[in-house]
Amino acid sequence: MNKKHTLVYSIIAFLLVGLAVVGLHHQEPTRVSYQVFLDATEKGYIKEVTLSDNEFISFELHNDKATYETENPRNENFKETLLLKGIEVHEKNSTMQMAMVQYLFSTVVFVGVFFIVFKHARNGQSGGKLGFKPNAVEVENLKMDFSDIAGNVEAKEQVQDIVDFIQNPDKYNKVGAKMPRGLIFYGPPGTGKTMMAKALAKEANVPFYSVNGSDFMQMYVGVGASRIRDLFSEARKSEKAVIFIDEIDAIGKARSNSAASSNEEKDQTLNALLTEMSGFNNGEGIVVIAATNRLELLDEALLRPGRFDRHIQIGYPDQSARKMILSLYLKDKPLDESVNVNRLSEDTIYFTGAMLENLVNEAAILAVKEDVSILTAAHFDKAFYTVIAGSEKKDRSKITLEEKKITAYHEAGHALVTTLVAPQNKVTKVTIIPSTKGAGGFSMNIPQEKMYQTKQDILAQVKISLAGRVAEEIIFGKDYVTTGASNDIEKATKYVRDFITKYGMDDSMGLVNMDIFGEANKTEVIELTKKLMKELYDETKIILDANHDKLVTLAEELIQKETLNNDQITQ
Repeated sequence: MNKKHTLVYSIIAFLLVGLAVVGLHHQEPTRVSYQVFLDATEKGYIKEVTLSDNEFISFELHNDKATYETENPRNENFKETLLLKGIEVHEKNSTMQMAMVQYLFSTVVFVGVFFIVFKHARNGQSGGKLGFKPNAVEVENLKMDFSDIAGNVEAKEQVQDIVDFIQNPDKYNKVGAKMPRGLIFYGPPGTGKTMMAKALAKEANVPFYSVNGSDFMQMYVGVGASRIRDLFSEARKSEKAVIFIDEIDAIGKARSNSAASSNEEKDQTLNALLTEMSGFNNGEGIVVIAATNRLELLDEALLRPGRFDRHIQIGYPDQSARKMILSLYLKDKPLDESVNVNRLSEDTIYFTGAMLENLVNEAAILAVKEDVSILTAAHFDKAFYTVIAGSEKKDRSKITLEEKKITAYHEAGHALVTTLVAPQNKVTKVTIIPSTKGAGGFSMNIPQEKMYQTKQDILAQVKISLAGRVAEEIIFGKDYVTTGASNDIEKATKYVRDFITKYGMDDSMGLVNMDIFGEANKTEVIELTKKLMKELYDETKIILDANHDKLVTLAEELIQKETLNNDQITQ
């Protein structure tokens, strides 16, 4: 036991002894009547009396170690009377004594808690700053290489030479080539950024250090910077390694020029990262990979050459990539002949790799629930909509016929306008069955896959979004539209706002990106958005009025069957 522990234990023991002494001092006395006390006083038996403001007073007799107590008479001259009879009189303030006991007890508790917390903090610091210890995933524990990553062909090509840089740095040093200090993988969540980083480490046959940007954000100034230094120090012990920092925007956001809005801890952490990356020499086989969903938020100092030299987009897979990803996840699954991978890859536009994996897994779970050993097209069809909208609600007893009718016309409006203004889109399913994600029903509209959206594409999407509310107004009246279009209005507003402010497609605003001006023209943008939304709403109403019979027919079919597929809608 060291001296610190001995001192702490000694203090605690001393305080406990003090409490015990106070407790012994308060042993229960023998209670007697006040008349007995008076008789003993007159006969000279009493040695001393202890007065207090309590209900009782205590006293001791000559040649008797016991303590007695009796009622407190609370007379003004009581003390004087006792003193005149030669009795020792002591006064005790019970309130102060109780406060002392409480103080001693509180001190013991405080010292004990402090000791426990101090010991815990020391134990945590033994593994790094406040419990942070960067650990490497060794090569033999990395399961994926580039052959296990389907799609992202361009991204794989961009990191292939990094593998050779790490393995053979001298080859590049001879011709004066420098290995990129860092790579940034950016793109939507679930597209495979972490997977790509692990595959790079596996291909390069080096350890993989993985941390999250939030690991460096602490309330104590300097801890984040210290953790950065610990991470790089640990990686340098491996000589060659991949350091992966996920969600780097947690520490790498653009620094503010305003002292009032700056964050000292974040700035110190970011400076430490920049310093460590600048400290690499050309012979070191260490590469830093960062991942983010918001590249535009990062500080310019991170993005310049010499820091994160390469910015590699890992985006949504195209149809060919989706087919490769699905084939990878399906290769060990028992599939029925009805499962068409080409059709699945066509219908899963805007699915990320993670969503595709989830789709296959949901289909397998459904097969297990049905106690079958083979996955069918029906399983994938149901899994598809589970991933998109959630599972179907089983209990629909509380849905009234009127609510069912409103939902049917709302979804029929979406589906009908889609077939009329965007015939290239596929309406694969329309349902009025509510889902666990809160949707009362939905119309699945799969757009044609292409690189760009035209002006007409955007306007058509706005009309499709507004069609549900328009159908409600036509059938039930303007005063009886529902809240079911809230999400549709949000989507339509975003389309129109970008149409005006970002794409330069509105004639009155012209070829200007209004986002650059910030809040300066907010009122004008809102007025233009309202005007264009009103025009498109009226055009959508004209379309549905002209196809009123088709709207009614489609809605009635939905009320009866609850779900319609593409063939039933287009016939």
